[in-house]
Amino acid sequence: MYTGIVQGAYPLSELRDEPGLRRLAVALPQALLVDLDIGASVGLNGVCMTVTRIDGTTVHFDAMQETLSLTTLGQLAVGDLINVERSAKQGAEIGGHLISGHVDGRAVVTAVERSENNLSLFFQLPQPLVKYVFRKGFIGLHGCSLTVASMDSSRGVFSVCLIPETLRSTNLGSLSVGAEVNIEVDRQTQVIVDTVERVLAEREAAR
Repeated sequence: MYTGIVQGAYPLSELRDEPGLRRLAVALPQALLVDLDIGASVGLNGVCMTVTRIDGTTVHFDAMQETLSLTTLGQLAVGDLINVERSAKQGAEIGGHLISGHVDGRAVVTAVERSENNLSLFFQLPQPLVKYVFRKGFIGLHGCSLTVASMDSSRGVFSVCLIPETLRSTNLGSLSVGAEVNIEVDRQTQVIVDTVERVLAEREAAR
């Protein structure tokens, strides 16, 4: 599990494609290497990944074909910035909202609006996920816990507003129209929506 508070954006330092597999490596600062072991879980752009090797400050991960198909990890190139978060520890402060690292799909940037101290990003959701996103609700974008600023359910378009600190510590500020991001809907909202739908369907069937 993760808190959605990204601990930094770091460049992809190594990349190797093999049949059905992509091997990635990221050089991390010492603060993120403390007590990090092989087999540990680390969030990369919101995707829960397993550490396969540690060479000094360089941490290695393997992404299988299913992960590459569902997320943006297959689009990365060496040098691209990746949002990184170590998995949450028991008793840790939850500054954002709980994120599982199990990506639900990808959203496409449809518009970028900049002002002096703010950046608003608009995204097109995959249709199956529209029912889980509400204004003022939570959503995970590339592993960042964010509040939905606006939601047009008829079009499946939502927006978020990013403060300077979010722009400093993540890779979201570099997004442009047409870019894709990994999204994870709020699990509590998903459970509520699915439960209500199931109950209503059962009542309708019982009539």
